[in-house]
Amino acid sequence: MAKKLKPGKRSLHNLQIRAKAIIKKLKREYPEATTALNHSNPLELLIGTILSAQCTDKRVNMVTEELFKKYRTANDYANANRGELEQEIRSTGFYKAKTRNIINCCKALLEKFDGKVPDTMEELTQLPGVGRKTANVVLGNYFGKAEGVVVDTHVHRLSQRLGFTKHDSPEKIEQDLMNVIPRTDWIAIGNLLILHGRKTCQARKPKCPECSLNELCPSAEQFMKSM
Repeated sequence: MAKKLKPGKRSLHNLQIRAKAIIKKLKREYPEATTALNHSNPLELLIGTILSAQCTDKRVNMVTEELFKKYRTANDYANANRGELEQEIRSTGFYKAKTRNIINCCKALLEKFDGKVPDTMEELTQLPGVGRKTANVVLGNYFGKAEGVVVDTHVHRLSQRLGFTKHDSPEKIEQDLMNVIPRTDWIAIGNLLILHGRKTCQARKPKCPECSLNELCPSAEQFMKSM
């Protein structure tokens, strides 16, 4: 006889089953899902992710196409002319803060890690301007390490709409996702939800009628009634 689950565990178990079905559908829709940030090494991905805050990946890629030709090492960024770097990344927004974070981050890379990007959550989050989101992007998409789940604005929005979380803080959303999503899919789910958020589950006008997840999404019926 199967062991009965307590109400709280039963609810989580049902959520985990639905999450697996959602992931299966998203993988079918986006078979090659990965970060949209162009990079050829972990330093480029780290810099690109810092620049992506409050900015589109498309814009970041336009900026880094030239930036990565000029700055190739942590030493290059650490010793950059602040004014020049500010102008080079200006179009990504919040360029003064981003310039400060990039320079200080790369100085810390030189001081603590011999100029190399570390591959652990603990070490990455010691770097100025690097929080769990940035660390998860680098760890998952370059090193293939599932230490957590990337929570950007798309993941934030879709996680709530899909009923994975009721929280607003990225830290709590990440914890909820880690409880619901199998660890083997922690890297994939961030990229999948980001792509689906851009294409279909948009902030103002989600395309629920054509969404592959509408039968699994508790918010879909409500959105379709209001359309």
